[in-house]
Amino acid sequence: MTARSVDGLDIMERAASLARSGESFVLATVVWRQAPSSGQHGSRAIVTAEGELIGWIGGACAQPVLIREAKRVLAEGTPSLVWLGQEADFSGMHVPEGVLTIPISCQSDGALQIYIEPVMAAPHVLVVGNSPMAATLLDLVRDVGWRGELVDGSAFTSAMVTPTSVVIVATQGHGDEEALESALAASPAFVGLVASRKRGDVVRGFLADRGTSQSDLARVQVPIGLDLGHTTHREIAVSILAELVQLRAAGQLKPRKRTMLPLIEPQEVIDLVCGMTVQAVPANRPFVHEGTTYYFCAMGCRVAFEKNPGSFIHQEATC
Repeated sequence: MTARSVDGLDIMERAASLARSGESFVLATVVWRQAPSSGQHGSRAIVTAEGELIGWIGGACAQPVLIREAKRVLAEGTPSLVWLGQEADFSGMHVPEGVLTIPISCQSDGALQIYIEPVMAAPHVLVVGNSPMAATLLDLVRDVGWRGELVDGSAFTSAMVTPTSVVIVATQGHGDEEALESALAASPAFVGLVASRKRGDVVRGFLADRGTSQSDLARVQVPIGLDLGHTTHREIAVSILAELVQLRAAGQLKPRKRTMLPLIEPQEVIDLVCGMTVQAVPANRPFVHEGTTYYFCAMGCRVAFEKNPGSFIHQEATC
């Protein structure tokens, strides 16, 4: 875990930059504090999807909790208000519904309430084609706040596609196969072909003969668009956007998971001195005692453990 300290204006500029680049992230804001917490009212930080912490909301106790809860919030897509404090802070007090209380036992008696808000990247829609329908779809995509580009089929390449892209091939018989082949080669989040089911079968058959895998061909949605009955060419754009909105709401426009290199999250363990949850990584001050490695949120906790390991291990065993 690394934290880069920047001021509030830099945080908002970085948030805008991440949003423009299509990256989802979490924005955390301190909405209440109790001294001597190092976090201040209005302190802000960003946690990226990879777990990088940018900014400052508090010290050693607050940071790992924020990163853990930020990952949860980003996965669920809903904001959360987290209250970090001493166990005694929550006893006999009214905790509003929806507030997540997390006891911490660091040397400081401070407390924080942090509002953790997911900022989900707007879909990036690449419309391949130059028909009036394609132009209408681009306008609609941008009207709902998504990022959209219109590319002529002859100019379309795999380099234009990212893992978060939604590619709609609307070349309408003029290079459908080549456009789909280029799109599939870049593994976008979603691929749709504007064509009839019969035409789609012909295109899939052509690509299969050229060596495209069946798993990739199965990803091509054709026809694309909700069935709105008899519609004009421009109204087809409405049906396509409607289906994309529906798919996004169902969580089906996310980047494809890479199964070749699975993400292995570090193991979480308890700092026996203060009770904090920490990751079992070299940065968290490992100390080996009788063949077991212990990890600590701060050097003070490790030093206390080094002086008398048995007292903390015995205390944990009797809990």
